[in-house]
Amino acid sequence: MDVADLGLPVDVPSTALFTDQYELTMLQAALKAGTAERHSVFEVFTRRLPDGRRYGVVAGTGRVLDAVENFRFDADVLRFLGERNIVDAQTLDWLGSYRFSGDIWGYPEGEVYFPGSPIMRVEGSFAECVLLETVILSILNHDSAIAAAASRMASAAGGRPLIEMGARRTHELAAVAASRAAYLGGFASTSDLAAGFRYNIPTVGTSAHAFTLLHDHERDAFRAQVNSLGRGTTLLVDTYDVAEAVRTAVEVAGPELGAVRIDSGDLLLVAHRVRQQLDELGARDTKIIVTSDLDEYAIASLAAAPVDAYGVGTQLVTGSGHPTASMVYKLVARAESADVKAPLVPVAKKSSGGKTSIGGRKWAARRLDADGIAETEVVGTGAVPADLVDRQLLVELVKSGDVVAREPLDVVRDRHTAARDGLPLSATQLSRGEPVIPTEYVHGRSGS
Repeated sequence: MDVADLGLPVDVPSTALFTDQYELTMLQAALKAGTAERHSVFEVFTRRLPDGRRYGVVAGTGRVLDAVENFRFDADVLRFLGERNIVDAQTLDWLGSYRFSGDIWGYPEGEVYFPGSPIMRVEGSFAECVLLETVILSILNHDSAIAAAASRMASAAGGRPLIEMGARRTHELAAVAASRAAYLGGFASTSDLAAGFRYNIPTVGTSAHAFTLLHDHERDAFRAQVNSLGRGTTLLVDTYDVAEAVRTAVEVAGPELGAVRIDSGDLLLVAHRVRQQLDELGARDTKIIVTSDLDEYAIASLAAAPVDAYGVGTQLVTGSGHPTASMVYKLVARAESADVKAPLVPVAKKSSGGKTSIGGRKWAARRLDADGIAETEVVGTGAVPADLVDRQLLVELVKSGDVVAREPLDVVRDRHTAARDGLPLSATQLSRGEPVIPTEYVHGRSGS
């Protein structure tokens, strides 16, 4: 079964109210002014990466496509809007038949991005496009922030598996989205069953300290777990004394014990001691899993430790200090009238404080060096230079309202690995620095 076709396992009848009120009041005013049907181009981009990050990760695109398809103003939603006098009767009538019928282009999910990259382009009438701003940004900003943190952690882990286990540290629905973004960014599994159900992500989990504390003796807890889950299970060994727990774990499960988990203390020191003890007890194949408020820096510090896998929670689901990607959704071009033949004209906000934008429908391409490594993110308007035609980044996601680019999550995950591997080596450095490649702007005929 294609898990992308699974319905939401929670009752969300419509995504239409995942928006801000001013989207609807703008719609009402535009309908009255006769400008609502002007063909418009909106773009999603970020002006800067979070401090110290070398690249961003596009994540959430698949969820955006689901949200656009499910953006429907049903009877209950319309009744709510009417009772609150949020919009007038004419606007309610218009919303009742709303279906996005435009086009969406974007960087393929899993791709990397940089300041100014046109991550997503939404085209259609002003009315139908402006309504999607909030839901698109809420998904992309959250998921891209989590995926960027996951990608950095995966790089720091150096091929060792990462387990996502942050569900208890965030909103219950955000936890599912975070698991998806983490898997995209390089995590191997999740503890969250809703994420496993909805997105087919591998799920793992054995026991917590409460299970050990339930029993009269630690040995009783270990024996109960092994009897239930088998010798290949993972036993938590830091409830009391780690050395004694490891010895008991091997006595109960034998050298076939799958793994031990360490959740506290000086992980570097404890991991070395536990590895030595396991080897001396003949459990040379028993793996060591560490948890306990890990982030990419803690993971990197354990590179020389005999650790086989990492479990990450709080720092992952909060973007490791950067819980948003700070993306914006801006009108960059619009028609001079509602006439379908009216030409597009570039528009852009002009303000101080670094919040300006560049008008015109954009294309984007990545210039490579002689070794095939990315060296420049090129963003432009008008004609695409001949040498960059085959390096364009945007792909068609929605055509005339129909989704045309839904993908399995494993495809997206592999794409991200390839995209990250195509960046200069300094992209994976954890030290503070500028974006790993610069963004170059090429100006042509902006409205086209």
